[in-house]
Order: sequence, then structure tokens, then C-alpha cells
Amino acid sequence: MTATPITIAYGDGIGPEIMHAVLRILEAGGASLATESIEIGKSVYLRGETSGIEDASWASLRRTRIFLKAPITTPQGGGYKSLNVTVRKTLGLYANVRPVQSYEPFITTKHKAIDLVIVRENEEDLYAGIEYQQTEEVTMALKLISHPGTERIVRYAFEFARRNARKKVTCISKDNIMKITDGLFHRLFDEIGEEYPELTKEHMIVDIGAARLAQMPERFDVILAPNLYGDILSDIAAEVSGSVGLAGSANLGDDCAMFEAIHGSAPDIAGKGIANPSGLLQAAIMMLVHIGQPEPAARIKNAWLSTLEDGIHTADVHDPRVSNEKVGTDAFADAVIARLGQSPDRLRPARFGEASKKPMVPPMVRNPHPARRVLVGIDVFFNWRGTQPDELARLLAPLSTDRLKLQLITNRGVKVWPGGFPETFRTDHWRGRYMASGDCATHADIVALLARITDAGMDFIKTEHLYEFDGKPGYSLGQGQ
Repeated sequence: MTATPITIAYGDGIGPEIMHAVLRILEAGGASLATESIEIGKSVYLRGETSGIEDASWASLRRTRIFLKAPITTPQGGGYKSLNVTVRKTLGLYANVRPVQSYEPFITTKHKAIDLVIVRENEEDLYAGIEYQQTEEVTMALKLISHPGTERIVRYAFEFARRNARKKVTCISKDNIMKITDGLFHRLFDEIGEEYPELTKEHMIVDIGAARLAQMPERFDVILAPNLYGDILSDIAAEVSGSVGLAGSANLGDDCAMFEAIHGSAPDIAGKGIANPSGLLQAAIMMLVHIGQPEPAARIKNAWLSTLEDGIHTADVHDPRVSNEKVGTDAFADAVIARLGQSPDRLRPARFGEASKKPMVPPMVRNPHPARRVLVGIDVFFNWRGTQPDELARLLAPLSTDRLKLQLITNRGVKVWPGGFPETFRTDHWRGRYMASGDCATHADIVALLARITDAGMDFIKTEHLYEFDGKPGYSLGQGQ
């Protein structure tokens, strides 16, 4: 078998220890890999590279297109960007796939029949990392949910379920509150789901979905979620299954893939030789399947399962009621290697077929009939130290033009004028909504309004155009409006 080129990174904290252990297991298990190592993480950050990765490392990743990564440490303090997010977004790794299983009775858990997969959108949502401090008192982050990004991950989840003989896909969102962003995610789930009649579809609001995942994880099969919710739900699922330390994840795109444990670098136990390499090993097994080496993947997975069955456990999952021996990182790797060729007696043996060469997500076709977009107003945000909405209205209303009229004022999204209540808490961050007095507005109308606001000495800090799409508002109402 020709060796597959992959890029590896030993990471920080416990990263080097668990990566050494995993590479020993992969070699003993018959994986055919040609590895090249890159340096990422804390040392790179501290050399002044705020992304945590340098140009030479990017060249390796773009050459091999397969990345096995140990956890890294991001230094405390501002100015450092998340390396995981950077790699995912730069290489187009739009799908995060996290299988979660329980291994009862060999790994202690209250839930004995967990077998689910979380498919998480990996590039958008609040993880776009677009944040601002707008006033002394108020900060802001942009939540970006796009139609093509959502369509791609929704199709991936349904295709994954179909190809892996799963029965149900559960979509998680918060569209009872975020009706436009999460509303788009839910709507596309419903529309695309009609193309998969053999699958059961359901939707849950994230709060009750998280509660049920923690209490009744057995009821889930495939969970589909936007980026932030998927991140949180993944850790909940891994923890209730027995340990976050047992879970790996795949970050998949059309051209590249990254595989990693879901836990962090655990600097408090680094160098002690006690870390559990299982999470990174599970990620490596997923990698082997992805690159077309299913036989060594199954051989290693079954040896790992046999090790768990024999009660050979690292400290994080050791339980005197079910464990026979507490071992460190290297001894655990030795135990897995010693069991290569064995299959578990009680846990379900692993069997992996050849990865399909057919793309998981078919090419998307842009809508040949785009929506009619009409500019109908503008929200202007102000840094204003006053406290009385009526006083602000007396300043803003006269700045209206013949084309754009002040309709309402909000504070942190809550309508405070006209009307409003004195009990509403207010900060120095205000929004004036100016709506077109005719059918639509123009950019020239907006420029004229902003010129009047500037001439009046009002400190405006942000603007947001308001559009209708095919006659439907593309903006939310103020709370209380």
C-alpha cells in the first residue's frame, strides 16, 4: 500500500505525549502513512504570529490536505486568534463530525446505549469572530448564517445519515428568538429534508435539546446544529457518554480534512505521563477511514475496545468497580498494541467499509431567480450618554429627511420610544430606526440623512441598511415593537 502523506502537529501541554502514543499505535496497526511535522500553537503565538501558524506550515497542509493535530494552548490575553477556527475556515472545513458512544459497562456512565453523531456547521455563526466594542459600555458580535453555508451542512448531515444507515436527524436551533439567522437554518433543514423521505426529521430549540441530550441521549441519532450550539452539544454528549477524553472529531471539507481530539491541552497534567490518548486515537481512526485505509482502522479500533474491556484504563476513566489496572499514556498504548488482531467480546466490533469516492455533498446551484431586494430604511446606532429616550428623540427626529423618517428608538434592542417604560434598563448604546417615507430609499437618501446627523454633532457608531426580500422584511422588529 502506498503511504498516504499527512501533516501532524504535536501541539502543547499533553499534546506531544498523546501524539507519540498514537503514532506508535498507528504504525503497529499497519497504517501506511508518510508524516511530516509542523510546529503550531503556543510557541508560534509567542514568536509574534497571532494566528498560531506560520507560512511553512500552511504549505504543508495544502500539500498533504490531511492534518492530524494534537491539542494546543492559546496564550492568555488579547490579540490571539483561535488556531482551530483559523484552520477550519481557511481550508474550508465546513463539517465538524463527532461520533459519541457509551462503552458500558467498561466505562462508567449513567447512559448505557448512546450511539449518536453530531454534525456541526464549522465556519459561520458567532465563530466568524467579528466583534467590536462600540461604546464604553457595549460590545457586539456578528452572528453570520448564510444560505449556501447552511445548505451545505444540512445536505451533509442528511447524506451522512443515509450513507451510514442512520434513522433520524434532529436539527437544533434557537429560531424562536433569532428568527432570521436561526430561522434560515431551520427553514433549510425542513426544505432539504423533504428530499430524504426515509429519514425521520425533528427540530428542537437548543435549550430543551441540550437538556434532553444530557438526560436522554439515547433518543438521538444524528444531531445537526449551527457552530456554537454544536460545540456545546458535542461536549455535553461526550461527557455524558463517560469522558470527553474518549472522543475524537473530524473537520471535513471538499479538499482538506483535519482530525483532532475534542479535549484541550491540559497543561496541569503535561509531562506526567498520565494523559489518555484515546481521543486523539479515535480521531486518527476516523482519519484512516477517510483516506481509504479501513482495515487498519478496524484493527486498531477493535484492539482499543478490547483494551477497555480488559479494564486497562487511564486515570481519567479509572473506576475501581470496573477497572483492573490504572496505567499511564505509554502503558495504555502498549496495551492497545498488544491486542492488535483481537476483537471485543461484549462491545460491538468495528467494521469500516471503503470510503465512498462520491462527494458527500452534491454541487449546489445558485438560485437563477434571486429575490427582489428593496432598501426600505436604515438603523443608525449612537453612542449617547443621556438616559431619557424622549430627550434623544428630540435630537434625532428633526434630523429626518423628506425620504427617511425616525420611526423608533431602541436601547439594547428594546423599544424605548415612542412609548416605552421607565423600568427598562438603558446603556449608552442607542439605535434610531429611520424608515423610507415612500416605497423605497436610495443610497443617496442615506448619505443625506447621515450628513444631517453629522452636522448635528451626533456620535453615530454603526449603520445597518434595512431591506425587504420579495416583500418580506429582512430585519427584526425592536423588542416590544
